[in-house]
Amino acid sequence: MTTVHLPQRWIEQLIRLPESGMGYQRVDIHLKKGKILKGMVVLNAEEVQAPEPFEPSEIVDVQLVR
Repeated sequence: MTTVHLPQRWIEQLIRLPESGMGYQRVDIHLKKGKILKGMVVLNAEEVQAPEPFEPSEIVDVQLVR
């Protein structure tokens, strides 16, 4: 597991969305080239706990899992 710090753009978006639990959100992260990281945990709207490293600049969308 690796921790990736999100760019400010995505932090601001996640701050406006509800939490999935205390201090975290569960999201799907869409990357360039069509890859989707499903069910990722984002702590405090800032840090993603991901199974593999990725470049934050590759993120094209972050969607809250409902």
